[in-house]
Amino acid sequence: MNLQFNDDFFRWIEEHHNENPAVLRLKWAGRPLPFDLDAALIQIECRKKCAGKLSDTLGTSPRFYFPSILSAEQSTSDRLASFHSSLITEGGSVVDLTSGLGIDALHFASRAAEVTACERNKTLVDALNYNAEQLHLSDILKCISGDCRELATEWADNGHRFDCAFIDPARRAADGSRVYALAECEPDVISLLPVLSKIAGLLVIKMSPMLDITHTDKELGEKASAIIALGTPAECKELIALIDLGNPRPAGTSLLIEATTLTAAGSACTISFTASEEKDAECQSGEAKAGDYIYEAWPAVMKSGAGRLLAARFGLRTFHANTRLYHSGNLKDDFPGDIFEVQEVLPYASRIIKRFARKYPQISVAARNFGISADELRKRLGTKEGSGTIRVYGLTDACGERILIVCRKI
Repeated sequence: MNLQFNDDFFRWIEEHHNENPAVLRLKWAGRPLPFDLDAALIQIECRKKCAGKLSDTLGTSPRFYFPSILSAEQSTSDRLASFHSSLITEGGSVVDLTSGLGIDALHFASRAAEVTACERNKTLVDALNYNAEQLHLSDILKCISGDCRELATEWADNGHRFDCAFIDPARRAADGSRVYALAECEPDVISLLPVLSKIAGLLVIKMSPMLDITHTDKELGEKASAIIALGTPAECKELIALIDLGNPRPAGTSLLIEATTLTAAGSACTISFTASEEKDAECQSGEAKAGDYIYEAWPAVMKSGAGRLLAARFGLRTFHANTRLYHSGNLKDDFPGDIFEVQEVLPYASRIIKRFARKYPQISVAARNFGISADELRKRLGTKEGSGTIRVYGLTDACGERILIVCRKI
């Protein structure tokens, strides 16, 4: 089926894009219109939901078509898709085995010479082919209908190969519950590896950020050349495994781990290391004082498992071994995380707790290796949650004592 929309369809959407879809439905129900009202209302709701994460795509293609609200909610963002496209072979051929709405495939098409997208849902197939045409990418990108497992087997039998294969397996079981292990996802990437090795040189797997990196490496049979923790300063969004299908990692070789944080300024901050480097890193503990700087790694860096290595690389001191914070007397402004200047260091004692709210009636509260949650600490201190500029850390120091560190974000 080829999707066709008249000018009235998108003109009506543009005229009413700021209005409430539910109100519009009541207002326009039953009126004769030269287009499907439900489809138009879906476009308005999806544009509202995706205004931030798909700003580039929607800005480039005003006639971008969303086949359903679910497809918009489940789609990746332009920012993440752009990073995914940086991993593929420039000017090569790519197959997206689980394309969905197709944001990744569209970004691949801006870098690759040929993109094949696979999707079981025919409605999504038609939508992606239509959107590729709107973006003048239909000569590069073709979406085909079918199960990627069957298509991959067919390509393997026919000797058809791609430079790169990308897969983002669904993380829900048949009963709707969440699953995380790769073997439990749909499709099962682990069982697909022998077939995929016959049709592609590089395999890129998008995975849940809930997975354990060490366990995932073992689940992949230690075939991954690298695993990337990808996120923003606020959260770790996903893990990505890179597998060189034609040249597996030699036995006994350490996995390369990367943590990449996409900052608000548009740049990407990356730190790379191996598990053996983390294990062998040497660091020193010490006590913080007023005027020092506190460092908290961004979520993707924390997820990557970099701990001792951060202290060693950036010349920082640690607190307790289980307190994932660092400090120094001199500012290290290239640290991959948030930096705070220490205002005062206080013992966690009843005389301090009783008077704390008088001086800091509103302050952001964080607990790191403290024995209680941040919410519980906030209640005990009697403060209201602040904006984050001024923060109090409840933490365990190098001597095993619980302390409070008040600091200001810089």
